[in-house]
Amino acid sequence: MRRVDYDLRLHAIYAKGRTMSPATQHEWMTAFSRHLPSHRPLSLLDLGSGIGRLTPALAAAFGGPVTGVEPSQKMLAQARSNAIHPDVTYLAGSGESIPLPAAACDAALVYFVWHHVADKATAARELHRVVRPGGRLLVRTNLSDRMPELWWYRWFPKAREVDRQMYRPLDAVVLDFTTAGWSWITLDRVETTTESNVREDFERLRTRALSTFEHLDEDEIEEGFAVIEAALDTIGDDAAVSPPGDLLVFER
Repeated sequence: MRRVDYDLRLHAIYAKGRTMSPATQHEWMTAFSRHLPSHRPLSLLDLGSGIGRLTPALAAAFGGPVTGVEPSQKMLAQARSNAIHPDVTYLAGSGESIPLPAAACDAALVYFVWHHVADKATAARELHRVVRPGGRLLVRTNLSDRMPELWWYRWFPKAREVDRQMYRPLDAVVLDFTTAGWSWITLDRVETTTESNVREDFERLRTRALSTFEHLDEDEIEEGFAVIEAALDTIGDDAAVSPPGDLLVFER
């Protein structure tokens, strides 16, 4: 699939459409802590940190320093302005070119980024380079053979198919990293709390902050949203419950 350029549109609506509540942030920090050393502080890399949605929370939970690395200049500018923490630094870079010295980090997080990385072999080696021996790599991603059944897919089948094409199966993702020298540890299924109802979730969806919509044409998007809106009164709020998320864990 073609590369998504967050500097064109997504940077302007990402904060509104992809907000993560403090409770959900805490649940993810708890999940990460299960796979990281118990000592603090930990030096971390947040690769593809975007607007800094998780980066300050990583510093608060694990002590830092935390380096957020992001290729989108406009996403990076938002992070530097709005996601400030004394133990966080944001740098321009990418998975293929991480602006850190060798063995600089105790661990790295790749949160919903891997499907955007063009040269996965180079990026996996770069991550291996910057994480210390014995350090951990946490990869949060969807997997084409384990796709979550999002509540709105029922009324938007074209989006479901785009997402399935965007992601790759578990074995392929594991191979990306083990080929670069990483050791496969485990797949963790992470439960998170849903604090919104279906209508609130739909309003966020309509911001089109998901990169899914970059691969659909305008007619498909408008048709899908119209079908969902017409069905809202018949959809129970429990439909918006977040499915468990997959977290892949590797060791350097």
